[in-house]
Amino acid sequence: MAERILALAAEEAPERLQEALQSLGESELSDMVTRQALNGRETAALLRGIFKGSPCSQQSGVLRRLQVYKHCIPLVESGDLHLAKVSEIIGLLMLEVHQLPGPALAELATLFVDVIKGGSLSNGKSLELFSTVLTALASSKESLAYGKGELTGEEFKKQLINTLCSSKWDPQNVIHLANMFRDIPLSGEELQFVVEKVLRMFSKLDLQEIPPLVYQLLLLSAKGSKKTVLEGIISFFNQLDKRQKEEQKVPQSGDLEVATVPLDQLRHVEGTVILHIVSVINLDQDLGEELIKHLKTEQQKDPARALCPFSVALLLSVAVKHRQQEQVFDFLKTSITRSCRDLQFLQASKFLQDLFPQQYDVTAVILEVVENSAFGWDHVTQGLVDLGFSLMESYEPKKPFGGKAADASYGLSKMPAQQACKLGASILLETFKVHEPIRSDILEQVLNRVLTKAGSPVRHFIDLLSSIVVSAPLVLQSSSSKVTETFDNLSFLPIDTVQGLLRAVQPLLKVSMSVRDSLILVLQKAIFSRQLDARKAAVAGFLLLLRNFKILGSLASSQCSQAFGATQVQADVHACYNSAANEAFCLEILGSLRRCLSQQADVRLMLYEGFYDVLRRNSQLASSIMETLLSQIKQYYLPQPDLLPPLKLEGCIMAQGDQIFLQEPLAHLLCCIQHCLAWYKSTVRLCQRAEDDDEEEEEDVGFEQNFEEMLESVTRRMIKSELEDFELDKSADFSLSSGVGVKNNIYAIQVMGICEVLIEYNFNIGNFSKNKFEDVLGLFTCYNKLSEILKEKAGKNKPNLGNKTPRSFLSMGFVSTLLTALFRDNAQSHEESLAVLRSSTEFLRYAVSVALQKVQQLEETGQTDGPDGQNPEKMFQNLCKVTQVLLWRYTSIPAAVEESGKKKGKSISLLCLEGLLRIFNTVQQLYSARIPQFLQALDITDGDAEETDINVTEKAAFQIRQFQRSLVNQFSSSEDDFNSKETQSLITVLSTLSKLLDPTSQQFLQFLTWTVKVCKENALEDISCCKGLLSLLFSLHVQYKSPVGLLRELAQDIHACLGDIDQDIELESRSHFAIVNAKTAAPTVCLLVLSQADKVLEEVDWLIKKLTSLGSDMSEESSQASNQTQALEKGVILQLGTLLTVYHELVQTALPAGSCVDTLLRSLSKTYAILTSLIKHYIHACRNTSNTIPGRLEKLVKLSGSHLTPQCYSFITYVQNIHSESLSFAEEKKKKKKEDESAAVSTVMAKVLRETKPIPNLIFAIEQYEKFLIHLSKKSKVNLMQYMKLSTSRDFRINASMLNSTLQEHSTEDAENEPNNDQSNTAEQTDENQEPKKKRQRRK
Repeated sequence: MAERILALAAEEAPERLQEALQSLGESELSDMVTRQALNGRETAALLRGIFKGSPCSQQSGVLRRLQVYKHCIPLVESGDLHLAKVSEIIGLLMLEVHQLPGPALAELATLFVDVIKGGSLSNGKSLELFSTVLTALASSKESLAYGKGELTGEEFKKQLINTLCSSKWDPQNVIHLANMFRDIPLSGEELQFVVEKVLRMFSKLDLQEIPPLVYQLLLLSAKGSKKTVLEGIISFFNQLDKRQKEEQKVPQSGDLEVATVPLDQLRHVEGTVILHIVSVINLDQDLGEELIKHLKTEQQKDPARALCPFSVALLLSVAVKHRQQEQVFDFLKTSITRSCRDLQFLQASKFLQDLFPQQYDVTAVILEVVENSAFGWDHVTQGLVDLGFSLMESYEPKKPFGGKAADASYGLSKMPAQQACKLGASILLETFKVHEPIRSDILEQVLNRVLTKAGSPVRHFIDLLSSIVVSAPLVLQSSSSKVTETFDNLSFLPIDTVQGLLRAVQPLLKVSMSVRDSLILVLQKAIFSRQLDARKAAVAGFLLLLRNFKILGSLASSQCSQAFGATQVQADVHACYNSAANEAFCLEILGSLRRCLSQQADVRLMLYEGFYDVLRRNSQLASSIMETLLSQIKQYYLPQPDLLPPLKLEGCIMAQGDQIFLQEPLAHLLCCIQHCLAWYKSTVRLCQRAEDDDEEEEEDVGFEQNFEEMLESVTRRMIKSELEDFELDKSADFSLSSGVGVKNNIYAIQVMGICEVLIEYNFNIGNFSKNKFEDVLGLFTCYNKLSEILKEKAGKNKPNLGNKTPRSFLSMGFVSTLLTALFRDNAQSHEESLAVLRSSTEFLRYAVSVALQKVQQLEETGQTDGPDGQNPEKMFQNLCKVTQVLLWRYTSIPAAVEESGKKKGKSISLLCLEGLLRIFNTVQQLYSARIPQFLQALDITDGDAEETDINVTEKAAFQIRQFQRSLVNQFSSSEDDFNSKETQSLITVLSTLSKLLDPTSQQFLQFLTWTVKVCKENALEDISCCKGLLSLLFSLHVQYKSPVGLLRELAQDIHACLGDIDQDIELESRSHFAIVNAKTAAPTVCLLVLSQADKVLEEVDWLIKKLTSLGSDMSEESSQASNQTQALEKGVILQLGTLLTVYHELVQTALPAGSCVDTLLRSLSKTYAILTSLIKHYIHACRNTSNTIPGRLEKLVKLSGSHLTPQCYSFITYVQNIHSESLSFAEEKKKKKKEDESAAVSTVMAKVLRETKPIPNLIFAIEQYEKFLIHLSKKSKVNLMQYMKLSTSRDFRINASMLNSTLQEHSTEDAENEPNNDQSNTAEQTDENQEPKKKRQRRK
């Protein structure tokens, strides 16, 4: 039969063809098509023949066509046919669709929907036909029966799509269906239906099928719904990431039903999806714009949902395309700083922490992206690198005026900008570790920045370079050419940068000979440079090389350069095999350095400061270095035993024209000799004696003996020398303006330095002998005389502030030893010799003040002068020792007991307290990780406790109790004995130590209670102590709960203390805090209360912004969001309510003109602005929902209307009155003394203008508040304005009674000279004075 139909179709005989087809039954026709499709090759020809014989003009033809379509759809989906055959059939059927009438199309489309619902699609090929059917249906003009009614083709199509999206889809068909919808014209609403359905199907699909589906969805988004598509994809992967994290936390989950997704599979799928999105964005820029726009709005509402690891990775991939790079980085940078700022804000306030228990940290998210990018996300790495550098450059440390303190990396990175810079460095370091291909690029960019940013601080880049080198010195060998290129520019860089850079690349020098050789060449050139900085750089580089290339046989040093794991092993092996080469190399360097001993003082100074470290790490160089030092000191040493002074000071200076410079820092040279000799004797000699190496001993004994004799002789003669021997005495000129004065200053500092070096030397070798300690005291006498003269001269030349105490030459280690001996050594055998030193109060004070100077240096620069000054471990140990001594000395001997001798300078106890304060600050800055060990070291009673169970809060509370006792003693002492400076220091120490307490602990609560009690009971009149104590109280209180209640009590006290603006009102004389009294109430306490109130206002403002963003978030977790919203609203209203009562008290207080009035007016303006933003929030809430406003808000508005606004207007009147009084007073003066006082009057006028400036702003703020209250009243149908009294019209007022009396005056006397504005002014004042009185009576 099939052959017959084919033949008839070919003959062009339509009637016979129709007859033949009509003779076939339904099943016969179907069987024929099936057989032909399975066996025959001419299926398309057969179908064409059937269609030819079934014209759509006849009903039978339509039915036959429909029958063919209905039969072909399951046939195509059966999977029995070859794909080429399927495509052929579908192509033919698609061509014929437009011939079908509307009802037939509708029936066909309904059939398709049933097939999809039934899940019987196998390859989805027939869906191409479905899209054509739907398109044809949409363009059909006929009315189609649907249920009991009729629909147009377009409406029918919409109904079908709706049905389809509401029904269940087989997960296997989702991709085919998504692809199909691309070919159908869809309205916006239909597209939204489809997109939401596809997104819902994500969770039902196998993970591997997600990327192709995402791709189809992105192509579909070209029609619209871009935001929904992006939001759905990001949200889906965010949920997957969260689930993955939770599963990792609980690895052995008993619940086997939850199928865990393998991590690597998830990451690879995410990577593919990101690639798809980026490729579509390249074609459709609008999608990229939509992504950034969506994330920006989402970030306002919920940052955790907007910036999850997946969305950050996606943004960074998009950023590689330059068109969007700036937008993306700006968005990420603001998000990072905002997140850091919010975290900082939350950590500072217990009130906010209670409202926001979960804190979002964007830095952790970005570092997670770096970690995830290890799974082949190469498209993200470039974005990560660019972001890292962008952060480091945008938030780099700023160079302070005239100093370099900000360049220190040891400071607390608590500021958002510092945290952002640190995050940039972490991103780059982690990316460097994870991605090998991009390593050389990162290294090159870091090195370029170190070179090009030489003018600004580059410490953060050098620290990053150091971390990079440490993480992979061997890998860097391949990039060594970049490092050697950098070396060529060393001589042009500042010395700090050079030292940092060389320290950073030091591990590389050990594994790469070529890098080391190129560095040596550069340094040897630099040593002969004309630039001083280049020569200093050369010295720094050579010293570093000497320290790190050990010669075989050198003693192992515990402080040897850091260990670098496996790389270090190779470096050490390399060093051992080439020890002979190392020795020649080191001696060659020493030869180069000897040349530097004839250069400027700065270069020599670097050498003297660096030799000790070289010696300690490379002991085989000892004899060479010692010989060098010996030959250098011999140039200035006078060997004749009776010649005074023992050293040639004139050889140390050099004249150039009129100017005089220091040429040889003699004291530093002597200091270097002293330390090197001490180390040599304690280390090398002991080892040599143990080995009994006679030859060596004979060779070395020469310089050792020479040095000892020389130092002995210098000590003896220095003690004998008078100041006149050095041409220095009280009559000498020390002014820095003359050449002689400069020379005398240089001499004085050198002599003092030499005395200090000898003090340390003699104490160390003295072994507690009385004679040596007498020598020490003799040397100190010489030092002290000079010190006194310099202080005296500096006092006379006031402008000459450069003459501060010169930096001490004592080493930190010696200072700790000396203090321990002076104050804590109870050994019987040492008592007699130590009594010599203890008898001199001046010496004790000197020892403590040097310790103070050292701690200050450590605090400011992170290191101290002298040996081990740059070794954090040694510094920490010395700091612990010093703290023990100072703490014991301060707590054992109070300042009141101590007689201060000549009453000159601070007492020792006060110096100890100052030292302790600095130490506690320094430890929290530099050694925050080691605070437990520090507190353990201070607690002498429990020295054997295990390090693991140190409770910081308990230990800190113990120390706090000691200082609390001292403070209570101060308060209970008589007025004459009260020491303001000591009290201030004690309060500062307590506030520093309080940072170590856990705010949730019992000890913290006890300390807070004690502070409140002290403030309540002590009527302190000392302004600075009062300020310190209240600041401590506030800082503690905010960590416990909101301070608004405390502020109210303080405001009531201020009001009671200063009186009311209405003098007729008598106030109750109640007092909560004795610390608020006539002397402290204004301005001290008042300004503190206002600044704290401003902080609370900032918190409230921040909360209102959060509320607004939560209010605009209509997500599925709406019930949870509304609960949080209610909690936030309650918190905001309670805070504001209590703050209004604080201001209620303050605006009725008779504050003196000046800063208090000014600050209060500004603070009130801010309060009204925040009340206005709260009202705006409720207007917005009323617009979105039909909610009524809460009763709490009504109460707040009522409170503002009754307790604040009227009082504000009265206060403004009061302010204007006191200002007009001061003006009239100035006018009277002017009349008396016209010439002299005109300037004074203009000053008063300017002051009045300045201080009344905030008044218009306040009135505007009040009126804005009332304006939005009217809006809210209309929206919420609640009359909120009933609580607001009409404000006084401030622009134009006529007071009738005043007017009559003025007119009468005019009729009786001639008042031509009276200025008009004075009349209006007086009228104004009287009116204002009367009006508030009425209000007050009503209030009573």
